[in-house]
Parts: sequence; structure tokens; C-alpha cells
Amino acid sequence: MVLWALIGVIVAAMAYVRLAPIDPARWHQPVERGETSDLAGGAVRVIPAEEGTLQAVDQVMRALPRTQVLAGSVTEGHITYVTRSAVFGFPDMTTVELRDGEIRMFARLRFGASDLGVNRKRLEGVIAAVQ
Repeated sequence: MVLWALIGVIVAAMAYVRLAPIDPARWHQPVERGETSDLAGGAVRVIPAEEGTLQAVDQVMRALPRTQVLAGSVTEGHITYVTRSAVFGFPDMTTVELRDGEIRMFARLRFGASDLGVNRKRLEGVIAAVQ
């Protein structure tokens, strides 16, 4: 009986991670950090913006597996994406913003305390693809 209860709790947690609504108003915020940094649950990368850089970043982000636009657009100069992990579907949010001649990218997890460097690697891959 305890085993079935444990299995039920695990299945419910997995369903919550995949199905919980994501509020764009909470996650689609300006990127306030203006310097490259690594955080326990994410990363910030800042690169110079040339003509077409934001469009290139947008194309690379949209091409990433399991990634969708949550809010914003290239025209607005501010876009937030949701990328889900392959197995459990954990959502990570990536906000990309054109500001003051720079592209600011902030990738962070929604659940947990550590992303094990996944967001840093994603941002570095995006930067490598556009340069």
C-alpha cells in the first residue's frame, strides 16, 4: 500500500511540473543584470548587439528542442522562452532583451535550487551559434 502511495505522489509531482501554468507576467520581466554571471539556478550572459543579433538569437532559441515563446517578440526587443527538460519536463525560462546596444540573456529554472549548469550551457550554445 505504501508503495502505491509513493508511486502516486511521484506521478502527481511529475504531472504538476509538466502541467502547472506559467504566468508570463511573472517571468517576462526586464533583464536587470547588466553583466555576465553564473547563478545557482541560472545564468546571465551579455553580448554586444549588432544589426540582426536579436533576430539571430531568436532563431537559435526557437530551434532549440522543447522550446516555445512564452511572451514578447523581436519587434518589442524583449522575448521570454520556455525550454523543458527531455525526461521530466522541468521548465526553464530564458529572457532575451535588447537594451543599450547589448543583448542581455537571463536563463533560470522554475523549480528547484540548482540547474546543474544547464542554463549556462544553453546560453553559451546560443552565443556560439550567433557569433
